[in-house]
Amino acid sequence: TTKFLPPQQQQSAAAAMLQSLGALGGLAGAATGLKNPNDQFVSFLQSRTLQDTLVERFKLMERYESEFQEDARKTLSASARISASKDGLITVDVDDHDPAFAAELANAHVQELTLLLGRLAVTEAQQRRLFFEKQLADAKTKLTQAEQALQASGVNISALKANPEAAVAALAQLQASITAQEVKVATMRGYLTESAPDFRQALNELNALRTQLRRAEPPPPPPPRGDSDYVAKYRDFKYHETLFELFAKQYELARVDESREGAVIQVVDVAQAPERKSKPKKAMIAVLATLASGFALLLFVFVRQALRNAAQDDEAATKLHNLRAAWARALGRKAPASAN
Repeated sequence: TTKFLPPQQQQSAAAAMLQSLGALGGLAGAATGLKNPNDQFVSFLQSRTLQDTLVERFKLMERYESEFQEDARKTLSASARISASKDGLITVDVDDHDPAFAAELANAHVQELTLLLGRLAVTEAQQRRLFFEKQLADAKTKLTQAEQALQASGVNISALKANPEAAVAALAQLQASITAQEVKVATMRGYLTESAPDFRQALNELNALRTQLRRAEPPPPPPPRGDSDYVAKYRDFKYHETLFELFAKQYELARVDESREGAVIQVVDVAQAPERKSKPKKAMIAVLATLASGFALLLFVFVRQALRNAAQDDEAATKLHNLRAAWARALGRKAPASAN
């Protein structure tokens, strides 16, 4: 038997900071927890992936003399009992003819679960880190493309006089906020209805940002073609740069929260080779054997007494003789002589 404490999901420090950034605050709610998170880890321990790893690691098909891997998994499931208690601990009990192997197999469940959790995003911080990691990689690619396009556009005197950095920085910031708000609304659609107050508030914030963008983009007089191309590419560059900074900040916060949570399994009781057998239980076998013997003996007494009573009655004795004769013929033996 081994007992361990699964990773505990804590409230992330970035939750308040995400709420302060209205454009990205809703993403923290995308990763909702279970009513009983321990049930999730029990399912991981009973998953086919983890069981196949144990079957291959300990060569259980040969040990259990199974022809198919599915049969080995069934035998393993019957030998390993996994349960979650109300105190938050998960228990793994393993039965085997070899005490040392039973302890090793129980500890291996915890070891393989640790490796499995390292490949999965289970906690809220891990899910946010994985999401922002993908967004950051996409933003970095687009930023590089915008920077290359800006360098290829060239710089002239009239474009420098336009001071695009001052004119476009605020607009790029607003566009990046709109994009992030659109990401938030799209994420909330996955777990909220359109009539939910949080979703309606996020949608109103998106409409307000779009209105600000329309007001901040008055139709300028058409400049020369070269300047217009440079300003447009510079605006795209600032937009992707701002978006990259936003995602980079949230990615670092998610990494900090992930390190604070730490998907670390804390083993309370390490499985050791048992000193006593778990089964068969000798006392129970002795009691059941005594009861069964007493019942069989009582039945034998009743049957013998019934046969004696039947022998004293002529009609019953005749029927009993005929029954014995039929039974002897069925067995190919000589029929017994009549009692009369």
